[in-house]
Amino acid sequence: MNQPQPSTPELLKTILEPLLVDFDYWFERSLSLLETEDITFLTKEEQSDLLKRVKEAQQEVNTAKMLFNATDGQVGVELSTMMPWHQLVRECWGVAIRWRSLASGASESAASGND
Repeated sequence: MNQPQPSTPELLKTILEPLLVDFDYWFERSLSLLETEDITFLTKEEQSDLLKRVKEAQQEVNTAKMLFNATDGQVGVELSTMMPWHQLVRECWGVAIRWRSLASGASESAASGND
């Protein structure tokens, strides 16, 4: 059975649109963490640099989303543009996981009176 192949705009809408939404979501969560918490295992400069890179990537994602929407899904995003976003999201996940692990360990220690 031959199924019709989706058109490029349909394919972009199916794959790219949710991917851009995901990038935006994870960058927003990362901004929230980096702007509100003191990440003790990062120097102030490292935290500031990571925050700056997240803000820049979020602006790039927002620009890509605007272009995608303005052209009704006719414009894609080069993989070479998205790979740094993906790497940055992974870096932010690593920071968040480590921060939560340290924060929960400190909470457990304080709750048990072992401070």
